[in-house]
Amino acid sequence: MTVLVIAEAGVNHNGDLGLAKALVDAAADAGADFVKFQTFKADSLVTRGAPKADYQVKNAEKEESQYQMIKRLELSESMHEDLIAYCEKKGVGFLSTGFDTSSVDYLHGLGVSIFKVPSGEITNLPYLRCIGSLKSRVLISTGMSCLGEIEQALNAVEAEGTPRDKITVLHCTTEYPTPMEDVNLRAMVNIGKAFGVSVGYSDHTPGIEVPIAAVALGATVIEKHFTLDRTLPGPDHRASLEPDELKAMVQGIRNIEKALGDGIKRPSPSELKNKPIARKSLVAARPIKAGEAFSEGNLMAKRPGTGISPMQWDEVIGRTAPRDFSEDELIEL
Repeated sequence: MTVLVIAEAGVNHNGDLGLAKALVDAAADAGADFVKFQTFKADSLVTRGAPKADYQVKNAEKEESQYQMIKRLELSESMHEDLIAYCEKKGVGFLSTGFDTSSVDYLHGLGVSIFKVPSGEITNLPYLRCIGSLKSRVLISTGMSCLGEIEQALNAVEAEGTPRDKITVLHCTTEYPTPMEDVNLRAMVNIGKAFGVSVGYSDHTPGIEVPIAAVALGATVIEKHFTLDRTLPGPDHRASLEPDELKAMVQGIRNIEKALGDGIKRPSPSELKNKPIARKSLVAARPIKAGEAFSEGNLMAKRPGTGISPMQWDEVIGRTAPRDFSEDELIEL
């Protein structure tokens, strides 16, 4: 299966349609399969007195409340429609995470094909039931979760009619940026074993090596935040890749996909030509007369590997030479 690469634009458009389209350009240029935004209404997402996360305090307008920040980053319906059309024009898929049931229903009406449960909604039963009822492909992000919570979310989505083979569980750490010691990629592998489900990785680490490593460990979906410029104002820019980095990540993932292969150990097409050059054959260690017995004293293994294999050493020792052999000549029986 080809790894699905989702370039997470999120709210890095800063509420500007032009910037959002430039993010689409960057995602398409990088070779991502989808560019993903976020769909929400501040009034349905957060109370007016809700505090901001530490990373939001550091990276967003200091005097803004979380509600004010979220309100400013809403995408209007016309912006959604423009972005869907623009993604189609640029040859990259459009996705958006709906953060409440009305937003999920709206996205479904727009024809969005994949629905993501963000980490903060994994314990929101009405929301999970809404997602499950659509019977579409589902990604469940698991930041801040334990296995029991993942199991409950899977059961809730399945109970509404979405089969497990349409669900991919994304390992995730909800910290921006995520410290390397908190990544715990092996947890992704264990999630797959525990629930018999496809797994992926939603990454918030600096750099590109961790998502590439996740692919090597079996991730079928990779999601990564990106921005046009990490110095732009906003809560997520500083924990995002810039366009050249995004392109390098996608290329790295595609290379690892090729490198993983089918798991069958056999000589590869590219190395077959080197087999006779690198391997050895039995040769005369010194001149050998016809009728002389082959022995440890007159035989040795040397390149090339076009004659009798040294693995037949025990079969050759003690047999008589059928003819004269000069030093370094390949042995024949």
